[in-house]
Amino acid sequence: MRIGLVCPYSLTVYGGVQSQVLALARALRAGGHDTRVLAPCDGPPPDSYVTPLGNSFPTAANGSMAPLAPDASAQLRFIRAVRDEGFDLLHLHEPLAPGATMTACVLRPVPLVGTFHAAGTSASYRWGRPAVRWLASRLDVRCAVSDDAEELAQRYLGGTYVSIFNGIELEPYAKAEPSPTDVPTILFLGRHEERKGLSVLLEAMATLGRDVRLWVAGEGPETERLRGRVAGDPRIEWLGQIDEDEKRARLRGADIYCAPSLRGESFGVVLLEAMAACTAIVASDLAGYRRVARPDRDAVLVPPGEPVALAEALRSLLARPARMEELVASGEERVQGFSMDRLADRYVELYRGAVTGRPVHGTSRREP
Repeated sequence: MRIGLVCPYSLTVYGGVQSQVLALARALRAGGHDTRVLAPCDGPPPDSYVTPLGNSFPTAANGSMAPLAPDASAQLRFIRAVRDEGFDLLHLHEPLAPGATMTACVLRPVPLVGTFHAAGTSASYRWGRPAVRWLASRLDVRCAVSDDAEELAQRYLGGTYVSIFNGIELEPYAKAEPSPTDVPTILFLGRHEERKGLSVLLEAMATLGRDVRLWVAGEGPETERLRGRVAGDPRIEWLGQIDEDEKRARLRGADIYCAPSLRGESFGVVLLEAMAACTAIVASDLAGYRRVARPDRDAVLVPPGEPVALAEALRSLLARPARMEELVASGEERVQGFSMDRLADRYVELYRGAVTGRPVHGTSRREP
């Protein structure tokens, strides 16, 4: 079976969906399945199995800026690639995002499996009916990575969904060399925008001790304003955009990974990454994070948007190394159930059903 994984977002811009697509492709290929990725790329493609569809354009979506490629030239490249590659099936991630995934729904050249990642709200779903419902009806199998993602899709698109989980490649995190630090260190990873809650974490940092360091990775529309707000604080190190190797090293080196998001997190992949790196977690108490991290077992979860509560959780955990070790041990065990190899095997079952005309319909709770 020849599989095409289609991502609407640029693979040269860090994002959860992009990471899932690339990791799934590696797992499928390692399992002997002929797989290629088709996606926009702003620069050289990240691997030889990627077919670039052109540059992306920043587009507002779900409270963030998505690097999409809805232009005609990208669609023509996609159509040509599908024609030339002879795929048996296309797996569309965010199938109704403007760009190649939506084009695949319109043309439906082969059986289609669609995975819905987004949670929260969607203006395009709300204002695009009935067109988006028709596009969704072109999918042979619909998957959702969380209850929130399924609820959003079901509300506007109808249909039934197979419950799936996001996966993680475990070995690279276990083997990463930790970034050195000589003081208690907290790590933030993510785009610097309001919904990610970096502002809340910086406010919490103001009440923590002088011996606590904060590594801030990523960039975004709030970067300059937030850097200006804490200018002169030597405890805060702004890393900018970091690659996958440095991300794993920073996760391994930090004492705590902090995810202070306010909303819009359908599935906490980054929490899985912290668990795989054997790092304790303090995060917002959001449904998407709860699906991954069991409260007070795998992570400390606090009310979103409350810097006092966040500071207290961080302070308390840093003062209790034995408690951090308990969380790390539980998280290390928990993350095994979310391995990318396990996810790839589950998707192969769905692919075979779609190709043979016996697709899975309805909700299936086969996850950790």
